[in-house]
Formats: sequence, C-alpha cells, structure tokens
Amino acid sequence: MSAMSRQNTRNGLIFTMPALIGLALFTVYPVISLIYYSFCRYSALKPPVWIGAANYQTLLHDQLFRESLYNTAYYTVMAVPLGIIVAFFLAVLLNAKVKGLAIFRTIFYLPSIVPVVASSVLWLWILNPDYGLINLLLGKFGIAGPGWLADPNWSKPALVLMSTWGVGGTTVIYLACLQDVPQELYEAAEIDGASGWAKTRHITIPFMSPYVFFTAVMGIIGSTQYFTQAWVMTGGTGGPANSTMFFAMYLFQNAFQMFKMGYACAMAWLLFIVILVATLLIFKSSAKHVYYGGK
Repeated sequence: MSAMSRQNTRNGLIFTMPALIGLALFTVYPVISLIYYSFCRYSALKPPVWIGAANYQTLLHDQLFRESLYNTAYYTVMAVPLGIIVAFFLAVLLNAKVKGLAIFRTIFYLPSIVPVVASSVLWLWILNPDYGLINLLLGKFGIAGPGWLADPNWSKPALVLMSTWGVGGTTVIYLACLQDVPQELYEAAEIDGASGWAKTRHITIPFMSPYVFFTAVMGIIGSTQYFTQAWVMTGGTGGPANSTMFFAMYLFQNAFQMFKMGYACAMAWLLFIVILVATLLIFKSSAKHVYYGGK
C-alpha cells in the first residue's frame, strides 16, 4: 500500500472505531454469550453452570412454551396478512383524487404514531366487554358483544384487531408505490376493455409486489417478537388462560422474573431460528411472486 492509502485506511479506522467498538460490545459479545449461556444454568446473579443441552430438552416438555409458540404463530398468520390487505385497500382509497385528501391521509396515518402504551390503554377501554365502544355499537344492532380480552376465544382476535388499526405506516408505503405505477399502462388497459379488477390484478398488484414483500418480511419479524401490547393489556399475566402468552412475553418472564437466564437464552436462539427459517422461505418464494419493474 502507498503512504496515501495507509493514511486513508488509518483515518477511516479512527473515525469508524466508535461504531466498531459499539458493535463488538453490544452485538457481537451478546450473541456469543447467548450461545454459551443457553447451555448453562444461569440466573444472572450467580456464575453460570454448564449443563449441556438440558435447557433445550426442558423446552420440549414445557407446555407453556408450546402454548406461547401457538399464540405467536396464530397472531402472525392472522395479523400480518390482514394488515397487508387493509393497508392495500386504504392506499387505493387514498390514491383517489377527492377533495380533502390530505386530511384523510393524516387521519389514517395518526394511529401508527401513537405511543404503543397509550394505544394499548385506549384499546383496553374500547374492548371492555361491559362499557367498551365496540360492544356498545354492537348492542345498537341487537348483537351481544364478546368478552374480548376476558374471553380466551376472543383475546387473540382482539389483539389482531388492534394491530390492524395501526397500519398507517404500511398504508403510506403502499400509497407511494401506487403513485409510481405508470399511468399509461392503465390507459392501455382501458382501451383494451379491461375491468377495474383486471387492472388491479395485472397492473397494480405486480408493481406493488416488492413493497408487499418488504412489509410481509418486516411484519413476520415484528409479529414473532410481539410483546408490549399484550404485556400492557394483560398486566403481564398472559391471560386469560394463557391465551395471550406470546413467545417474547414468556421469554421475558423466564429471564427477568424467574431469573432463568440460561433457559431464556435457549428460547431466544429458538426464536432466532424460527425467524430465520420463515424469512428464508419467503425470500425463496419471492422469485415467483415479486415483480421488479424492468426485469
């Protein structure tokens, strides 16, 4: 290397050193230690004791662990597709040329910027089985509203409904995509006599597929780590009858309430593997369903 190259390399390392140190201390070291602690009995209050694969063997027989996996999978399968469909529908409506469009766009986006704890408390009132807004509206039509968070059969649908309320961020992404779809394609389709559904299916959806793919991946990653809303709305109990005990909540309880840090580390690695496999499957299938303009 020339003297100038060595100087540039040295200067580059000096300027990136804070980021590299932070990466080593707060990312690389925790990941490596997580692997080690998952094979230990560790409470964070005493030194770890190596126990081999005992934590992973215990997970296989942990009924609450299986319930948390089911609850998380249920929420992911229901909330992610529903959120994408609702966001797509709203984006199509907000892309129309109507008066006061900026006001409507602001209204639909507002829920996504409300703090999570505040929105959770708000929905606790909305979903109250006795005087909640939803059940009061259903009562006007002679329909007896469900118990929502007080009923094990309705607790997860209640959280799915709440998540759908906050799709404003995804709607904005889809709206930006809709405005980039070439208008000449719609005009050509109209000349050929294509219906509205045909234009949506063969023009709109293919052009939006990269954005749908992105939001699907991010939605799955986020839903498998679903925690705050369920914790606030159930008081950290995962009730009723463990119907809202999600994987991240059970991991938190093991790590910071029962001080079974080694067990929680094993759960964290399993969660990482689940997210990795799901993401790889989506990426593998994207070649058939995702269209990139010009390719």
